[in-house]
Amino acid sequence: MERILTSNDLAVKLEEDIISRVEKLREENHVPKLAIVRVGENPNDISYEKSLVKKGENYKIDIQRVLLDESITTEELKSEIEKLNNDDSVTGMIIFRPLPKHIDEEVIQQTVCWKKDVDCMTPTNLAKIFQGDFSSFQPATPYASMKILEYYDIDLEGKNVAIVNRSMVLGKPMAMMVLGKNGTPIICHSRTKDLKKILKEADVVVTATGRAKSLTRDFLTEDSIVIDVGVSMGEDGKLSGDADFEDLKDFVKGITPRLGGVGKITSTLLMDQIVQAKEKSLK
Repeated sequence: MERILTSNDLAVKLEEDIISRVEKLREENHVPKLAIVRVGENPNDISYEKSLVKKGENYKIDIQRVLLDESITTEELKSEIEKLNNDDSVTGMIIFRPLPKHIDEEVIQQTVCWKKDVDCMTPTNLAKIFQGDFSSFQPATPYASMKILEYYDIDLEGKNVAIVNRSMVLGKPMAMMVLGKNGTPIICHSRTKDLKKILKEADVVVTATGRAKSLTRDFLTEDSIVIDVGVSMGEDGKLSGDADFEDLKDFVKGITPRLGGVGKITSTLLMDQIVQAKEKSLK
């Protein structure tokens, strides 16, 4: 197995498949469309939006941007989402999170139509994940992590997988996906005791703490496989993953890089789920 677990070749395969399926849909006058709902001017949201728009152009998936003022109320945002629910031309939607603190996110999650929930934020789709049903939409980040493990033939059956994150965006659904492969997930967080011991004993470590270069050799062994999902600014002013990549790349058994790693295929898999949604709507 290669030490550097890049997603570059996997990304090419995924993109070729998406483009082929979209071409077939368009020949039959079925055009997949993603609605992007952005509240406010968060730079990270704007950056992600640009990447999705670019991918939409490349894959010939239509993009509808719904740009809303940060002062919008929960009821007003709910109304905007209901419009998308009722618009037959919209295949799926993504609502950038976290939303402003005054917005009741639970209300918004319950408003999105589960059939258009390609980001897997609704209770209905999350419940499927927790029931071990992966036939519908999956949260893109843990989905991307699992795809990389699968691509490199890393069998999780009987393996200990330590996940340093307990959010509904990554940690909790990732644990269910690991269980689905007969692995043993261990969810860790800021209150976890003996974190070093747990990580050293794990076969695979998935990290998303947002603390640049905080994962060092002290936490790992030469047999460790590291899936680095974290992105944050390091002391040098540059974006970094949680892992100290330069220190670890020649030490651990396998590690994803910050560029060409999990992030590279996250938005690609979101687009794949848009195509899936369109295909399912025609059955």
